Amino acid sequence: MKNSRREFIKKGSMAGLATYMGTMGLSAQSYRNIIGANDRVNVGVIGFSDRFRGSLLPSFVKLHKELNFDMVAVSDIWKKRREEGQAYLKQQLGHDITACVNNEALYDLKNIDAVFISTADFQHALHTVEAVKAGKDTYTEKPLAETMEDARAVLKAVKDSGKIVQVGSQRRSGTTYKAAYDFIQQGKFGPIVMVELIWNVNQPGRWRRPSLVPQLREEDTDWKRFLLNRPFEKFDPRKYLEFRLFWPYSSGIPGQWMCHQIDTVHWFANLPHPRSVAVNGGIYAWKDGRKNADTLTAVFDYGPLSDLSKGFQVIFSSRMTNAAGDVKEIYYSNGGTLNLDTNQISSEGGLKENHAKAMGMKANLLPSVSLNEVATKVTTDANTGSDDLTLSHVRNWMDCVRSRKQPNAPIEAGYNHAIAVIMSNAAYRTGQKVTFDEKKQEVMAGGKVFKY
Repeated sequence: MKNSRREFIKKGSMAGLATYMGTMGLSAQSYRNIIGANDRVNVGVIGFSDRFRGSLLPSFVKLHKELNFDMVAVSDIWKKRREEGQAYLKQQLGHDITACVNNEALYDLKNIDAVFISTADFQHALHTVEAVKAGKDTYTEKPLAETMEDARAVLKAVKDSGKIVQVGSQRRSGTTYKAAYDFIQQGKFGPIVMVELIWNVNQPGRWRRPSLVPQLREEDTDWKRFLLNRPFEKFDPRKYLEFRLFWPYSSGIPGQWMCHQIDTVHWFANLPHPRSVAVNGGIYAWKDGRKNADTLTAVFDYGPLSDLSKGFQVIFSSRMTNAAGDVKEIYYSNGGTLNLDTNQISSEGGLKENHAKAMGMKANLLPSVSLNEVATKVTTDANTGSDDLTLSHVRNWMDCVRSRKQPNAPIEAGYNHAIAVIMSNAAYRTGQKVTFDEKKQEVMAGGKVFKY
């Protein structure tokens, strides 16, 4: 009798909850997809890369026990990395890890709920397509895509699947970035009139793997599988391991660095992509056989497509030959400056009274605001207040895998930053001012669709 009564109550509660969820726009199937708080989420790794080992894995290790997640398998087509990944994950997590020769073998395990995707830049989109079609949620590193064909494919696959995909644009999980976003959205900053983005390093070895290249033998990997949909060429260990230096495996600077900062522009301005971009740059110092620029400047026009009289300019500059200037993101309005390097909002550059009065106008000067202080005041959950952007971003993804809410950097954010990346790459390679055809969803250079 007790068991019958318990089952009756359980069924009645579920029926009532299903009715409630229906009013919230969730189907019974959607509700069944919500992972319970007591259900362990098993995660697989697609690509045992430097980025995964150095940043994503430490974040996961800090969080997995608290959130009841585990990591059970790793897929890497290079034997050396696969074996290293298996051994390192076992050491970090304290249990055996299944090593898979490719992604299909990992998905055949059937006990994988979600995956981290941290492979070569050009592979992110198609590896995400594979994952969601296999029924897995993903944390997908940026850039999401390097061609519009891949970008459209992954956007459609994710939307059709209903899976949770967090794109690795971790600024969207930063508390100071959220404070800056709120300040702009509340109208306190005023219309953006200009944005300056800088990313400078002085690292001749950046993206180089000189010690690893001689260790990679063709018989120890799957070169054709590595190439995916890129044109076939003979095995080249440099392009495999130093892919960020070579198009069409990476756009280099735009896909690695610019995509982080340009995503913030999209987020703050509520705009999907640039209206146009012109780019200049070249390989000025590091003559090591690379095909991607070591110095690049892009000038973007942003604004509503329906009103070309409104908008603002974004200048992104990056060099790998001199680190002066470091990494900076500075937003300007008529009233002052929002500096995401110092995390200060100030009246610097704002319209002063003597200049305003001469034109019959009023002064326009922003107040002094510390984004760090604002972020501290609005953070009520200590676990989400970390200054570690990746840690906060991984936590947000893990929370959303359970709740089925959209993460901070959903697939649309990745699709939009991919458009800006592809436009920049097209402008650099063609020397043309590049636009975006909204109807065709294509990047246009010189009146033609840009193709690699």
